[in-house]
Amino acid sequence: MKTTAYIFLMAMVAAICSMETGGSYAGEVKAISGAGATFPYPIYAKWASAYYKLTGIKLNYQSIGSGGGIKQIKAKTVDFGASDAPLKPEELDKWGLFQFPMIMGGVVPVVNIPGIKPGQLRISNKTLVDIYLGKIRKWNDPAIARENPGLNLPGMNITVVHRSDGSGTTWIFTNFLSKVSPEWKEKVGNAKAVAWPTGIGGKGNEGVASYVKRIRGSLGYVEYAYALQNRLTYIKLKNRAGAFVEPNMDTFQAAAANADWEGSKGFYVVLTDQPGKDSWPITGASFILLQKVQDKPEVAKAVLSFFDWCYKNGQEMAKKLDYVPMPEKVVNLVEEAWKTQIKDKDGNPVWP
Repeated sequence: MKTTAYIFLMAMVAAICSMETGGSYAGEVKAISGAGATFPYPIYAKWASAYYKLTGIKLNYQSIGSGGGIKQIKAKTVDFGASDAPLKPEELDKWGLFQFPMIMGGVVPVVNIPGIKPGQLRISNKTLVDIYLGKIRKWNDPAIARENPGLNLPGMNITVVHRSDGSGTTWIFTNFLSKVSPEWKEKVGNAKAVAWPTGIGGKGNEGVASYVKRIRGSLGYVEYAYALQNRLTYIKLKNRAGAFVEPNMDTFQAAAANADWEGSKGFYVVLTDQPGKDSWPITGASFILLQKVQDKPEVAKAVLSFFDWCYKNGQEMAKKLDYVPMPEKVVNLVEEAWKTQIKDKDGNPVWP
């Protein structure tokens, strides 16, 4: 009897210690799973490593693209999905899903023009559209010259570079072009892959970056991190307020802060062409998707605990990898929504 009592006591102590060091569900949930967007994978991996050391809970994330992540969360084969393009409210309702923004980045037009330094060239929305429609073909075109008085622009041909594969980056870029140009919206449209009117295609951000670095006179678009890491020459873009702005942490956060998150349904907010004189016009958020009704509420709480920790403790890690954290007011809105939107089968809140 004494031996049995001792074993029972030790088991209880171990269980209590496990809960204290690993979070409220550490003794029950050892791993969580997700799949989807490739863009946020590096920061999710960084966060996951730090969180595992702290709690013992492992994140298994499949970087298979936004479309794959959406399919898997709909099929309930993962605990969460991730997508660079937010789902519309009607699609969320159809599949019983809830989404929230987790991290931000931006799409940045980059050029290779001899003598032009980063941030020196200014291009308006209309001019950018006309270049990608194939209407403007030379760098000394009068439209570009008018936007850059005093800048010595060469008479070389413009080589347009775009993605050859489907991507969230292209979805954000063409969403912006469709918003600012009815002609682009009608002729080309907004999608992860489109029929480009002109130019050459590179696979992935790395493919586009490689072409722009090698081809004199080229213009392409890449995620912000690739522009920085490859030391590409970015341009200033004219935003909705009429100001020419540079791509950086402050202008991305300005776009997110000026967006109408409170008035949105299901956090369906696309951060392109947002108001505000400091807003970068091609900003994008990456979203997390969860089932509203949870078969395993303890797993859902473990997922939310992970993302709560990332919001509150992962900002510096994100910045070091050239990602942009969500503004605090958006985080507060998201975590309030968790309390009412994510429930177990009996209708009980999973969070907090």
